[in-house]
Amino acid sequence: MKSNFITLILIVFFDIFTAIALSAQSSTGAPPPIPVATAAVESEEPVAEAEEDKSPFEISGFVDAYYAYSPNDMPLPTSFTNSVNSFELGMANLKFSKEGKVGFVADLAVGPRAEGANGFSGTTLSAIKQLYVTYSPADWVNFTFGNFSTFVGYELIDSPDNINYSVSYMFSNGPFFHTGIKADFSLSEKIGAMVGVFNDTDSKIDFTPGKHLGAQLSYSGDALTVYLNYLTGKTVEGDSLFSSVITNQIDLTATLQATEKLGLGLNTTMKSNDIDDAEPTSWFGAAIYANYAFGDAFTLGLRGEYIGDSDGLILGYTDGSVLSMTLSGNFHSGPLTIIPEFRMDMANEEAFSDADGKPTQSLPVFLLAAVYAF
Repeated sequence: MKSNFITLILIVFFDIFTAIALSAQSSTGAPPPIPVATAAVESEEPVAEAEEDKSPFEISGFVDAYYAYSPNDMPLPTSFTNSVNSFELGMANLKFSKEGKVGFVADLAVGPRAEGANGFSGTTLSAIKQLYVTYSPADWVNFTFGNFSTFVGYELIDSPDNINYSVSYMFSNGPFFHTGIKADFSLSEKIGAMVGVFNDTDSKIDFTPGKHLGAQLSYSGDALTVYLNYLTGKTVEGDSLFSSVITNQIDLTATLQATEKLGLGLNTTMKSNDIDDAEPTSWFGAAIYANYAFGDAFTLGLRGEYIGDSDGLILGYTDGSVLSMTLSGNFHSGPLTIIPEFRMDMANEEAFSDADGKPTQSLPVFLLAAVYAF
């Protein structure tokens, strides 16, 4: 609509210009100039390009939904797929962004997946997935200030960016986002670094006194990319009733494009809690990823994850462990992706329940998701 309006204004302007030129040249017999408006009417491409260059920001986003079935009648214990045997909404996401020396991102989302990731249910903050400004005073440094997705881990909140629709235990128990400031440095063509100061993890408001600190070292080559991440901060303020708790997390992610069609990934993380006057607690996780593109229309993805939970922080019982295997097909049709998925979680103890409510060691889930990205 805006492009047609501008084209109409151009036509009127050049018609007036042509009339004046014809009147001025009628006494000399000189040929009239070619109306430039004619070219704009015959081909609107230059006008469209001009409009594109003048666009103040870019718009992107996605919507998704899923259906999950489990013969155990029990949902997965990880984030975003917390229902079975019913059709469920995921997220409706709309992202406005502007790159450059000074830029911004306003990343808004609604739906169950958004509320699970963004927190602050029942307030307007639950609709804010990311909201930050950027400033690059030089090519080798970029500052980010506001609320942004975490740098820790392999998987992302946005379903179009993951090969599997269900998410891992590590992602579910790691940070989702940070609120604060960070600085990204380009140390060389392939080496990068980041340091940041944040509020409480996964919080847009700082409830616990003190700040969290984060750091990252990265390598980005032609086929291999590696990130080493560290995050620390106080999660509980000690008083007469509670001990102070300081959390430390070390995380490593790597991706390798082994061939044109085969991609591999690795994520390993260890998270510990240092508690006043008590033994520290921790859990450990590792996952491998593989995806193979059979063509433009179909990609097959596999995730194998192991969680070691000696202190029962994730599984709820000591000396616990779980092995989770997920196989996902991705059928692509333009912006639409259909994802049939089968996942089997297997614990070393009876951590799950069957359809009769009896304890069991395994949890199978069949899932079908639809994701539309633009």
